[in-house]
Amino acid sequence: MHAPIVVLNQNVKREHGKKVQQGNIHATKAVADVIRTCLGPRAMLKMLMDPMGGIVMTNDGNAILREIQVQHPAAKTMIEISRTQDEEVGDGTTSVIILAGEMLSAAEQFLDQQMHPTVIIQAYRLALEDMLVVLRDNISVDVDVNNRAEMMKIIQSCIGTKFLAKWSDLACNIAYEAVKKVALEEGGKLEVDIKRYAKVEKVPGGTMEDSRVLDGVMFNKDVTHPKMRRRIENPRILLLDCNLEYKKGESQTAIEIVKEEDFTRILQMEEEYIEKVCNDIIAFKPDLVITEKGVSDLAQHFLVKAGITALRRLRKSDNNRVARACGASIVSRTEEIREEDIGTGAGLFEIEKIGDEYFTFITKCKDPKACTILLRGASKDILNEVERNLQDALHVARNVMVEPKLVPGGGSVEMALAHALNEKAKSITGVHQWPYRAVSRALEVIPRTLIQNCGGSTIRILTALRAKHAGGENSTYGINGDDGTIVDMKDYGIWEPVSVKAQTYKTAMETAILLLRIDDIVSGQKKKKDDQPEAQPTQEAMQE
Repeated sequence: MHAPIVVLNQNVKREHGKKVQQGNIHATKAVADVIRTCLGPRAMLKMLMDPMGGIVMTNDGNAILREIQVQHPAAKTMIEISRTQDEEVGDGTTSVIILAGEMLSAAEQFLDQQMHPTVIIQAYRLALEDMLVVLRDNISVDVDVNNRAEMMKIIQSCIGTKFLAKWSDLACNIAYEAVKKVALEEGGKLEVDIKRYAKVEKVPGGTMEDSRVLDGVMFNKDVTHPKMRRRIENPRILLLDCNLEYKKGESQTAIEIVKEEDFTRILQMEEEYIEKVCNDIIAFKPDLVITEKGVSDLAQHFLVKAGITALRRLRKSDNNRVARACGASIVSRTEEIREEDIGTGAGLFEIEKIGDEYFTFITKCKDPKACTILLRGASKDILNEVERNLQDALHVARNVMVEPKLVPGGGSVEMALAHALNEKAKSITGVHQWPYRAVSRALEVIPRTLIQNCGGSTIRILTALRAKHAGGENSTYGINGDDGTIVDMKDYGIWEPVSVKAQTYKTAMETAILLLRIDDIVSGQKKKKDDQPEAQPTQEAMQE
């Protein structure tokens, strides 16, 4: 007998074969179990403390997983997919985790029966293709984007499961208005950029009912000089991306002065330069000048004399929003200002004091292509949660605008798909049909979880729902998440965008397939002296 040959380093831990696959499945199930109670209108909240001692209270799948720090590589993959789902379609982050966990646990019994992972993967891929075809062709219905009542219903079904449900009419209006404003058609293609042009501004204080969408923008700035006007109707707005102060040398600059007059001359040159810059601006008679850089005291003096209000050090992103709202162009040099660069689309500029801070409002814009959503509420934590909910609602509205197709919600789609796959499985020969059938069973996890979360009798209700779908014609029947009864989603009015559902299934399946493919984990352990645990990144660092 030969002595065993050690190929890997002594400090490296290796797991392979069945043990790895089972480990991966259990890790994903553990993550799915954490998130499971966060599905549906009766969802529970999770309270998380980050390393800095801050508190996050939410039932948004993505926000929870972002805060949890996990060790297992498969669990990290699950966290990644909820982030992808959030970036891609903005909703369905909870469903995608639950589905991925269920798909993997459905595969577990086949692995125990010594079925090869590749066979399971082939069946899963086939099931995914069939699901998407059935979803788009048989179940989905078209929607008119300009019909306000229908759009409200769709956004309502997204908000209904969140903390915001109490103010759902207000939130639906806000989301719909904001997306309508930001939608821009260019070259026959609809572009809805919520991230850049629909800014959510959170101001603690006031009540939830004070929240609104502005027909323009607001930002946290005050005028630079106390004598400047704080309210201007129909302002001419000039946006700059340059300093209104004397240019200083990049690094240290040494100037040798021989005569005293030279020093006076240098000061005079500075003044002349600033006067020239201000005269360039004053020539176009703007009422409001906003720059991303600084404004010197002297420049303020010249602008006040000309009756011009100036704001300084505005963020680039805010400046872009102002430009879209009032129709101005951002100018990089004062010599290059043209009449068409001046924005005249705004109806009112005013500065209001809210709490201790001053806020600039540029509102009553004629056709704003950017807007600010002003949120008011009791505390910072509540506002953060409301913002997260509102982001989901905005994304849902955007998805429907881009792809105006809907499917019924409340677990009815999953039941209809499960029934369709079950029927199709009868025509599949060979060993593939068993994993294929398992997918249809795994899809039932969504209605099952909805029943569990509102305290219904799972087995009885799910069997009744299966019976409803058995004929194939009642495909819109699903679970009423409030009391666990079976209702027709057409009458109940819960609809979801096709793009969200399709993305959920794709992401969940791809992840299950990816994790089934893994049969070896080699983890390099650190040497003893590096054993101190690394400092975990804070939430802010992760967002950067």
